[in-house]
Amino acid sequence: MKSREIREMDTEGLNKKLQDLKQELFNLRLRKNVEQLENPKRFRNIRRGIARILTVLREKGSN
Repeated sequence: MKSREIREMDTEGLNKKLQDLKQELFNLRLRKNVEQLENPKRFRNIRRGIARILTVLREKGSN
């Protein structure tokens, strides 16, 4: 997800996407312990997506 797309979303949409990404990260961590992942770079992408969303939420909160 691009930063531009994230900035265009409303606060409710951002919170929903944030929860989805956190749940996906949790599920990946569980699968990592049980089996080998097909795409280990997915961890990095999810963490960066979470960081982008949190940054935009903080920016919108300060305005």
